[in-house]
Amino acid sequence: MKIVVLCKYVPNATADRRFVESDYTTDRVGVDGLLSELDEYAVEEAMKIKEAGDATVTILTLGPAPAADAVRKALQMGADAGVHVRDDSMRGSDALATSLVLAKALAKMGDVDLVMTGMASTDGEMGVVPAMVAERLDLPHVGYLGDLTVAGGTITGRRDGDAAVEHVSAALPAVVSVTDQINEPRYPSFKGIMAAKKKPVETWSLADLGVSADEVGLSAAWTVVDTVAKRPPRGHGEVVADDGGGGARLVEFLAAKKFV
Repeated sequence: MKIVVLCKYVPNATADRRFVESDYTTDRVGVDGLLSELDEYAVEEAMKIKEAGDATVTILTLGPAPAADAVRKALQMGADAGVHVRDDSMRGSDALATSLVLAKALAKMGDVDLVMTGMASTDGEMGVVPAMVAERLDLPHVGYLGDLTVAGGTITGRRDGDAAVEHVSAALPAVVSVTDQINEPRYPSFKGIMAAKKKPVETWSLADLGVSADEVGLSAAWTVVDTVAKRPPRGHGEVVADDGGGGARLVEFLAAKKFV
């Protein structure tokens, strides 16, 4: 079985995240970044499938040069190989352009049985790219799984909703996204870190995929950011000394804010 995990390089949530001043795109080069935490669950689930049977796991990512760190982390977790689509023309691409490039890269890989992703990226948090990729490749999409099994050319899984639990299935090949409830991602071992240095990682450009530069990037995006502003500093709360009427004052405050 050939498994490809889509991984995204995102700004570290603890770093000084910011936008590029010239066009208000997310700065992905000048800030610390890492493999999206939600994608680690997809990598771990792919590794569990691999260890239970005959499978290979390839990591696919898009982004600038630092995005190679996302591939490296996944290789350290046990994946077999990586593909990094890197092209300056992609900067500022929206979800539509991203799904186009990913679909083209998957088609170039050929005969992929299972495409796995996290349920969303930790920066954009849209969660639409897996479905878009599946649509472009004319594959079934099974999203937001908290449990899955692959057997006999079929994937079955459980989707936990607010009002119901759904049991879903699809024939392979398919695109699957998993939630953070499905497993506990492993930490790279020293052996895995050393082994990752010898694993193959290919770098592809848009030309390698047959994608024109005018199909991606900020100029092709359906939405753009017009302006940004820093979040205002948090103000000090009001301290109410309970002199016997604290409860009433609290109710008055909540009522004024229309909380009650």
